Amino acid sequence: MVLTLAINYKAYPTAYGPKALEIAKAADEIASKYLNDVEIIVIPPATEISSISQALEFAKVFAQHIDPFSDGAHTGYITVGMIKDAGATGVMINHSEHRLRIDEIEVILGKAKEAGLRTLVCANTPKVAASISVLDPEAIAIEPPELIGTGIPVSKAKPEVITNSLIKIREVNNKVKVLTGAGITKGEDVEAAIKLGTEGVLIASAVMKHPNPKQKILELAEALHKSIK
Repeated sequence: MVLTLAINYKAYPTAYGPKALEIAKAADEIASKYLNDVEIIVIPPATEISSISQALEFAKVFAQHIDPFSDGAHTGYITVGMIKDAGATGVMINHSEHRLRIDEIEVILGKAKEAGLRTLVCANTPKVAASISVLDPEAIAIEPPELIGTGIPVSKAKPEVITNSLIKIREVNNKVKVLTGAGITKGEDVEAAIKLGTEGVLIASAVMKHPNPKQKILELAEALHKSIK
């Protein structure tokens, strides 16, 4: 089993420029130590995908969002072609800070799969997670928005959201990987999430706002590694 540590850069001051690249390189170094059981994904702003993807060997690079359009007259939008050309191997969509309609999610997933990109879709409730699972993304991250950035892990505060989501998802899709998001900050939060039945975590501020991001990534990756044994 390979568990996932996905790091959403958001738009923090550390999400672009030299600090963003430094965090990505730290993630890459740590990813090289856990190749057999932990996959690390970094999810930077679109402006950073090219420089970060060129610098990494082991960690994967996903985009934070794409729009449901093909290349053409769509000023200001981000297309599948743009992020793939920049070096992304996948895309995260429908984060609570950038919501999409279900029909838009369906179009984007189709375009991403056609382009050979991996897909991670965020969901805020069990019902939404179940609806998205029908569209067959590679992974779904369960993130109650009220807990995002609070430091209160959903795996402890609202474990029923995770367990209910898993039940509803598995009723329609046995293949999709399910991640826990929202409030994950410590190794023990990661372990709790895995015990609930998910296969990884989606985190942001725990790393991006930490005074020592490398140390925090190592802590979280080690917790995933230990959860397998």
